[in-house]
This record gives sequence, structure tokens and C-alpha cells, in this order.
Amino acid sequence: MSIKKEALQEAHKFRFWKSQMEANGMKINDIKDYYIRYRHNGEVLFAMLEVDADTPEGDKIPPALFLKGHAASMLVCLIDKETKEKFVVLVKQRRIADGSQTYEHPAGMVDASDAADDVAAREIGEEIGLHVTANELTRLNPHAWYPSTGTSDEGMHFFYIEREMTRDEIMSFHLKNMGSEAEFERITSVIATLPESQKLITNVNGLLLNFLYLKHVGDYETMKLL
Repeated sequence: MSIKKEALQEAHKFRFWKSQMEANGMKINDIKDYYIRYRHNGEVLFAMLEVDADTPEGDKIPPALFLKGHAASMLVCLIDKETKEKFVVLVKQRRIADGSQTYEHPAGMVDASDAADDVAAREIGEEIGLHVTANELTRLNPHAWYPSTGTSDEGMHFFYIEREMTRDEIMSFHLKNMGSEAEFERITSVIATLPESQKLITNVNGLLLNFLYLKHVGDYETMKLL
């Protein structure tokens, strides 16, 4: 059974990006798409675009756009009931940046009209196997932040959740095989202390999330160890 592919112009992430551009005074003259990656259900996942657009000041804006949409990244902190020691659950997988095994906080794309906290809760369940609800999550940034404003529309939403567990329950999340074959994911969950995670993580979003969490909960002693 063939899957009908979503038209780029109908994709929520494309329409949202275009509306934001126009709301900020940009005049879009032409858009060329060079590559579109679709999800298994036919929705647009990513797109490489060339955009001819004029700024309100009368200039041309640099044209290369990697259309990704928004994403949510979540710090999952598991606290030992007896010792109160804190651990985070990371996901290990290979990434195309350099082909290495990377360690990251659970994360996922915010597609269609989904709320970022709903996506965050769902992704925690899918990536590490911990059931949480959106109202258990605490948001760490007031609105989306953009990691690469010069070449991508990607906006990040950061959250955290704390859960108290026994040490055995915490360690049950260590080296679990997770991921989705349909999304080409080969994921293993990993338990680490916060200082250990800071040494393992190499992506800027993950390093920032550690600091945002520790600042929010006022744990400056652990922050000194990062």
C-alpha cells in the first residue's frame, strides 16, 4: 500500500516557518526545494530549501534553509530514595555529525499542532521507557530558542522531570535497547550522574539543559562539578 506524501506547502512546520518570516517583515519571493525527507506516514520530516527573500531593510537574507521545525529535549532526573543521589537517563546512538556514538538527553520533534509538553512526555516513554504525563514536566525556557539561526528554523523547548526511585529501579534503565526501526533509530539508554553526563554529552543543547536544570532547582554545588 503506497503512502501519500505530504506537500511541502501543506506541512505544518513549513507553514509555521513561513508565517513567522512574514510576521517579521520578510518578503518571500521564491522557494526551491532540493531535498525532502518524509516520515514513514508520508509527513514532511526535513527539507533542504533555497529561499529568495528580502528583509524590511531592503537586503537579501542568506538563502540556505534546513527546515526542521521545533523539538523538545528533556532532562530526566532519577533520585535515589535512600541517598538522594541524582542520576540522569541519557540515550546513546550514532549521529551523522561525525558518525560517533553520541550521548544525549531524550528528545523528539514537535510535529503538526502538538503541544511541546505532550511531545516531551511521549518521547520520554518511547526513548527510555518511563511513563510520564505532560503536567509532570517543568518547562525551562519561556519560548523556543534557536540553536542555529543562520541556517535552520529549528526551535528548542527544554523540560525536566524528577522521580524518586530505589537504586535497583534506577539501574533498570541502564543499557536498555530502545528506538524505532521505522525512524532508523538504534538507541540504548544509559544512567549517569550529572557530572558524568557533562563529560559524555557533546551536543550544545544537552550541555545547556544540564545547566538550566541545575540553575532552576538551585543545585549550585553540583553545577561546580560540571
